[in-house]
Amino acid sequence: MATAQTLELGGFAVQACASAEEALSLLRADYAGVIVTDVRLPGRSGLELLAQVVALDAELPVIVVTGHGDVSMAVMAMRGGAYDFIEKPFASERLMDAVGRAQERRRLVLENRQLRAARALHPDTPDLIGRSEAIERLKLLIRNIGPAGVDVLINGQTGTGKEVAARLLHAASGRRGNFVAINCGALPESVFESEIFGHEPGAFTGAQKRRIGKLEYANGGTVFLDEIETMPIALQVKLLRVLQERRLERLGANEGVELDCRIVAASKADLLQLSAQGLFREDLYYRIGVVNIDLPRLRERREDIPLLLAHFVQEAALRYQRPLPTWTTQEMEGWQAADWPGNVRELRNFAERLTLGLAPMLLAPTPRVVTAEPSAQSAATLSENDAACNDAALPMQVDAFERKLILRAIDAAEGNVALAADNLMIPRKTLYDKLKKYQIGTGRK
Repeated sequence: MATAQTLELGGFAVQACASAEEALSLLRADYAGVIVTDVRLPGRSGLELLAQVVALDAELPVIVVTGHGDVSMAVMAMRGGAYDFIEKPFASERLMDAVGRAQERRRLVLENRQLRAARALHPDTPDLIGRSEAIERLKLLIRNIGPAGVDVLINGQTGTGKEVAARLLHAASGRRGNFVAINCGALPESVFESEIFGHEPGAFTGAQKRRIGKLEYANGGTVFLDEIETMPIALQVKLLRVLQERRLERLGANEGVELDCRIVAASKADLLQLSAQGLFREDLYYRIGVVNIDLPRLRERREDIPLLLAHFVQEAALRYQRPLPTWTTQEMEGWQAADWPGNVRELRNFAERLTLGLAPMLLAPTPRVVTAEPSAQSAATLSENDAACNDAALPMQVDAFERKLILRAIDAAEGNVALAADNLMIPRKTLYDKLKKYQIGTGRK
């Protein structure tokens, strides 16, 4: 009992047992604790208890307490699979240190088992690559809420991996039903309701047979509603009712269908801000956002870029049967310093171009000092454009003038597209589109 008191004073939750038999009656294969046993017990000995624990679960830590000078017993315990042994008399710090380390090991063992089980159910599930603090926090959050089954809202910019996170939540849930991804922005409003809820024959013109909707198809599994901010308001009302009642009705049906699926929604917009503008229902926001997950932008986890790039070029090299590209330390430092507005998706595309030999091995954009005057070469080009458009129609003159401004901004930013877009006060995507339209090459990403 002194050992139990020592551990309780150290902050551990302790369940004391008077015999090996009593301890064994409380154990199961997924026991989340640690066993501390003396060698000498009434009835079965501590070594016999150890043997039976190892037979039940070889990764369940057992700490054996032996008498002073009982070296043979200690050797037998370690050979029998004990995690550690402590010789009497011992300092309380020695016991608490051993138990603390054993508890941490047990936690990791059980987490790994859960992940392996999820992988067995969902072998094609992608993984979150990276060791940054942001990604480690995200992995821990997914492991913790995955089995809970609560509805989740994933927030993040385009390309940050919202569907990857959703698939990992599904894998961690242990659900055996389907993972069904729905891009709300890609479905025309005219077919949205039928696609989501299904319909009965004759529900509308052309409905000749029953159709199972995507929500019903995901029964027992997970529904991923991507770009939920684009869902029409009228359908938001119907979705809210389904989520509240966990019951849906196909179009044209008189009876409902019980629904047991997890909802994982994703948005690249601020739904609360859209709610304030009347573009998204606030009650639906609070219904789907039982738990919110915010995905980091790639520039917020720059230390993961080398790992991600290595992974993506390996995938691309295998897919296209190409040799792995190489790069210098200076080039990698430049890529890590880049903005990557398209996040991981942009990096993946860059890796594919790199593998195919289509991407120049140049440093990605880094901040530069902006100068006001264009170079002589650019100025000559602008002068030529000015002369060429004097007698042109108005749209051509507007295009020529716009091209001139873009060339000047690109030159002032030394090829840094992101900086040029900021100086022009337009979105980067808009500038990329105009660069393509006017066939302007920067030599930079």
